[in-house]
Amino acid sequence: MTVVVLAGDGIGPEVMREALRILEKVAPDLELEEHAFGAQAIRDTGDSLPEETLAACEASEAVLKGPIGDPEFDAAEVRPEQGMLRLRAELDVYANLRPSEQGQTSILIVRELVGGLYFGERGVREDGTVYDTMEYHPTQVERITRRAFELARGRRKKVVSVDKANVLETSRMWRRVVTEVAGDYEDVALEHMLVDNAAMQLVLATDQFDVLVTENMFGDILSDLAASLTGGIGLAPSASLSDAGPGLFEPVHGSAPDIAGQGVANPMAMMLSTALMLEHGLGRVEEAARLRDAVWTTHQRGGDIRTAEFGDAVLTELS
Repeated sequence: MTVVVLAGDGIGPEVMREALRILEKVAPDLELEEHAFGAQAIRDTGDSLPEETLAACEASEAVLKGPIGDPEFDAAEVRPEQGMLRLRAELDVYANLRPSEQGQTSILIVRELVGGLYFGERGVREDGTVYDTMEYHPTQVERITRRAFELARGRRKKVVSVDKANVLETSRMWRRVVTEVAGDYEDVALEHMLVDNAAMQLVLATDQFDVLVTENMFGDILSDLAASLTGGIGLAPSASLSDAGPGLFEPVHGSAPDIAGQGVANPMAMMLSTALMLEHGLGRVEEAARLRDAVWTTHQRGGDIRTAEFGDAVLTELS
């Protein structure tokens, strides 16, 4: 099995280095290919997602990606984030899984990733008005909903669908399609919740949730909120899945250029994303559980340790 490695920007190479150390320990037979992506790819080729890199990703079994972003390109015409959005779209990784776990709390947010406001028509009119369009087709809603219900069947069998149906036409269609799909999963409970209420309930009554399914922007916001309730985005992994091609696995946090190169970045989210890759991308459930347990055990010991020291501790747990 071939895994394409995109180290990313800022602290990306540092946290990726530790993730690869433990990956080689639990799955030494994997073939790892590193390719250019993000800010360095722009410097080298003028493109944050070179065609060679995209072709390698499409031919792989999974893509393991570090955080991207560099202040040098924040206002540039070509930015690392453009390559990220293009990679998601080209791989059609429409199902973004964002688990948030800490103690007795276990939430899974299933976010639609390749539609909605981030991919709709946008522009500037002659009068200076700026617009971004939220668009969804019923088939996009159906496939993300089915993915959420299938995942809920392996958990506590409850889905909360989050929308803004009291205001948005896209949300009214979303709610209708979700309700129709739910008829095929009578063993899973369904609740509809408006996004503003969902945000409040996540804070006030977190444990009522099992699986949340929602559109792109709502999922982007709510998943960061859920992460903050269970340790912060520095601990938050993600998996983005398609129906046929390779999945994309990456930490939720950013590239943190202010601490890059200092050896103090927390590699935990990158490691947990690697565990998600083993489980959801490569079907290696036992290896994923072993890696995840070692990471959490190391984390629970506490202490202020450096990036490589955390990797050393996890490797010790895996020995």
